[in-house]
Amino acid sequence: MIISSAGSYLWGFVLDQIIGDPRGWPHPVVGMGRLIAWGEKYWNCGTSRLRKLRGAFLAILVISFSFLLTAGLIRGGAYVHPWLGRALEVVLFASTLAGKSLLDAGKTVSTPLRQGNLPEARQKLGWFVSRDTSNLAEAEIVRGAVETLAENFVDGILSPLFFMAVGGVPLAMAFKAVSTLDSMIGYRNERYQDFGWFAARTDDWANYIPARLAVGFLLFAGWLKKLPVRHAYLIWKRDAKAHPSPNGGNPESIAAGLLGVRLGGINIYDGEIHHRAEMGDPLHELTWRDIVACEGLIRWATWLSFSTFLLLILIVKGGGLS
Repeated sequence: MIISSAGSYLWGFVLDQIIGDPRGWPHPVVGMGRLIAWGEKYWNCGTSRLRKLRGAFLAILVISFSFLLTAGLIRGGAYVHPWLGRALEVVLFASTLAGKSLLDAGKTVSTPLRQGNLPEARQKLGWFVSRDTSNLAEAEIVRGAVETLAENFVDGILSPLFFMAVGGVPLAMAFKAVSTLDSMIGYRNERYQDFGWFAARTDDWANYIPARLAVGFLLFAGWLKKLPVRHAYLIWKRDAKAHPSPNGGNPESIAAGLLGVRLGGINIYDGEIHHRAEMGDPLHELTWRDIVACEGLIRWATWLSFSTFLLLILIVKGGGLS
C-alpha cells in the first residue's frame, strides 16, 4: 500500500525540517512511553518464560494501538473535513521523523567542543547516549556524537521515511512505537533481558532493510561531498558485521570510512566496561570538525532518501502532489 497523498509526505518532511520537535508540544512518543512504562511496571515479573510472553504482548499491544489510533484519527479527521484529515496526516508524519532534532543534537555537542568547554560537551552528549560521559576526553566525546548521528540516521530518519512510503502514516507511527519500545526495554541486562527480547528483535527486523539502504544513501552523499567513497565501501565490507547490532554497523562503518576515523572501542555503562567492535581506520584524530562533517553527511543523505521515496511514490501513484 502506498500513501494516499504524496503532498502529505512532502509537507510532513518539510515540517520536521523546519520545527523538529519543539519542547513542550504534545508528542505521540510521550503517550507510547507512558503505556510502555505502565506495562513494564506491572508485567515485568515472574518466571523468565512469563516475562518473555508479557513483554511480547506489551510490544504487540503498543505497536497495534499506535497503528490503529493513527489510522482512526486520520480517517475521523477526513470525515469531518478532507483538509483536517490531510493536516493530521502531515503533523503525525512529521512527529515520526527526527531530522532536525538529530542535527540539533550534534550541534549541542560540537558547539561547546569548539569553544573548548569539555564539561558542557560531556553533559550534552549524556543527553543522547546511555554510556558514562563524565570523564570522556574530546576524541571520545566526538566518537560518541558521530556514532549517535550515524546510527540514528536509520531509525530516526530513513526508517520512518521508508515505512511512510510503504504504508502511510499509520505504518510509520507503528515503526515509531517499535523504536520507542526498543529504546525503553530493549536492553540486554538483568532487568530487560527477558521482558524486552521481543521489542529488541522487532526493532532489528524493522530496521533491516532501511539500514542497508542507508549504505547507498550515505555513500552517494559522500560522493557528492567528494569524500573517499571507495575507502568507505571497503571499510563497510570489512567492519560492519562486527557490530553487536545486525543493523548499526552499516551506517557507522560507512560514516567511519567517509570521515577517515575509527569508531567503536571502550564504553562504560553503569560502571561496567564494555568493548564495542572498532570500525574504520584512524587516519586522523577525532575533533569537533568530524561532528560537523557527519552532520553534513546526514543532511545530504536525508534529502537524497526523501527525494528517492517521493519520486517512487509519484511514479506509483501516477499523479502529482495532491
